[in-house]
Amino acid sequence: MAAWRIRDYHDDDVDDILRLWETVTADGTEPVYSLSEVLASCAKDVAVVAVSGERVVGAAVGRAAHAQGWVVFLATTEHLRASGLGAALLGALEARMAPHGISKLSALVPTGETPVDALLSQGFAPLHDLRYFERHIPVQREELKLLAELGGRVLPRGLWDAVGGMTAEKNLLERRVVMPLAHTELADRFGVVPPRAIVLFGPPGTGKTTFAKAIASRLEWSFVEVFPSRLAGAPEGLAGALRSTFAAIAELEHAVVFIDEVEEIASHRQGEPPSPTQGVTNELLKIIPAFREQPGRILICATNFIRSLDAAFLRHGRFDYVIPIGLPDEQARTAIWQRYVPESAVDIDIADLVAMSEGFSPADVEFAARQASQSALESAVDAGAPDPAGPYMSDYTAAIARTRATVSPEAVAEFLEDITTVGRV
Repeated sequence: MAAWRIRDYHDDDVDDILRLWETVTADGTEPVYSLSEVLASCAKDVAVVAVSGERVVGAAVGRAAHAQGWVVFLATTEHLRASGLGAALLGALEARMAPHGISKLSALVPTGETPVDALLSQGFAPLHDLRYFERHIPVQREELKLLAELGGRVLPRGLWDAVGGMTAEKNLLERRVVMPLAHTELADRFGVVPPRAIVLFGPPGTGKTTFAKAIASRLEWSFVEVFPSRLAGAPEGLAGALRSTFAAIAELEHAVVFIDEVEEIASHRQGEPPSPTQGVTNELLKIIPAFREQPGRILICATNFIRSLDAAFLRHGRFDYVIPIGLPDEQARTAIWQRYVPESAVDIDIADLVAMSEGFSPADVEFAARQASQSALESAVDAGAPDPAGPYMSDYTAAIARTRATVSPEAVAEFLEDITTVGRV
């Protein structure tokens, strides 16, 4: 867990900016922007600071000019320079500058100044022999309004790396999906057609939505989730609302479009047509081929019940891959437990927690971890101790015992069978 948090700059942070400026210039380095320019941008442009306790330990200041954004100042206290704080400050600065419609974020770094690792890890690239860095913003200004109207967003960088464990699934998605989409020219040279639509299937709570978002983050494409339940109330009906939504998505340059629980609108067609459900399924079957003709986008559908999908929906030519996402293995459960067990926990054996939570979905592990923390908090408050410790291992073992696994053994058996009968990787 990070020992700092990032917030917007306040006027009373000026003394801390001066202190950070002194650390940057202590070795005689002359920054590109003067102190007066930095302070002016703090007041008028965009600035964020990192705070540890009550102390400011880092700052990033930016200035936007038309579609060009500049990093005016970036500094952290010396003891945090290798902690990833610089990259986190740059990410926060970029997020706050995005509404200005910038298409490029650049940084000029004088010889002797060394926030280079932070810039590189945040996606900036050096040009020629200059110490000049720039990062192209994936969503352009003209797309921001449309993206907002669609309820879409640009997800934070790093979600892909944040998916702990699930090595086999990550490797498969990286190679089959991300690689051809991220390297289209190379894919074309080798005769690889980038995927346009995939299905993720598996038991509830196994991380299908997380993977969809991670793919969007990895590609740095807009993420648009389509909610059929919300579209159902549209004046033109669900089928018409789907058609108009996908027509609007076609105006985006790049997009990951996600439909969760797709079985609600693509289930087996039965009975005499035209029932409302069949009309929606028919419309979706028409939308997908048209969607596939548009480069720079991918449709990801997720389902807990692959057997309920209409056979025509899954056929070749509509979906490139039908990918299983199963329960987390030991490595994945280890990563999930490590994410949710706080540093204050006492005498915790992660390996034992992993063993005790076999058969748990990621959502089950998160639930048990939060229940343990809640129980420990209640005990500490009830005890009234001035400096309470915890959570303890006993809090976690009790929480695991109280947590009922979402996925039954029967569902796991069906999933393994579905991998053989409908999986396509």
